[in-house]
Amino acid sequence: MAQRIDLNADIGESFGPWKMGNDADLMEIITSANIACGFHAGDPDTMARTMRMAVDKGVGIGAHPGFADLQGFGRRRMHLSPDELAHLVTYQLGAAQAMARAAGGKVRHFKLHGALANMASESADMARVCYEAALKVQPDLVIMVLAGTAMEQVVRALDCDWAGEIFADRAYNDDATLVDRSLPGAVIHDPDLAAPRILAMLKAGAIIAESGKHIPCRIDTICLHGDGATALALARTLKAELIGAGHAVQSL
Repeated sequence: MAQRIDLNADIGESFGPWKMGNDADLMEIITSANIACGFHAGDPDTMARTMRMAVDKGVGIGAHPGFADLQGFGRRRMHLSPDELAHLVTYQLGAAQAMARAAGGKVRHFKLHGALANMASESADMARVCYEAALKVQPDLVIMVLAGTAMEQVVRALDCDWAGEIFADRAYNDDATLVDRSLPGAVIHDPDLAAPRILAMLKAGAIIAESGKHIPCRIDTICLHGDGATALALARTLKAELIGAGHAVQSL
């Protein structure tokens, strides 16, 4: 059944003279932008440019906080106390709010990055600390969660606005968590493979794991990673296939 679906990407990940991704081109395709907040990627100049592009293109702005791990791109697991975790989230969300406001926009959604997201998808306690910290700063945030995981359990209990997310370019385990990037097939680069896979999930109303297991879930938004070599081709193909199947690709 056709539905309204958001298409999001993790962007704003360049740092100084080092360029990551195809942000300007992706902004022409996506409906939501998860913008790095300077801890795992990005810097003030990159954030400002990316926020302005999002405002100009009418793309929804999201804060995308991660661990303080520039060298590891936020993909290395860290173990922080609840207070440290809350402060990490609060600090990055505040930076995103200021940059968005200066660009004439507003942060609308919130999505954890990398290892921070993977750990929160496995631990309801960790997800709760992150989400409560964010909602304390901005109660009307839409919390973007990995559908079917501990993250979803937490946002349902918090009774906040939330969006269930699936990934176009990542493989799934049987518990709805993402296959570790170090394993073969964890990252999907081929647009002609990714698009039919997503259409099948939307039709089933479920995540389809590598094993073939169906995990029923609410799907509001589809993510692709802006740093991938085929990200732009994947985004174009996926959007065209979604529209061709009758889905309305619109922001949250």
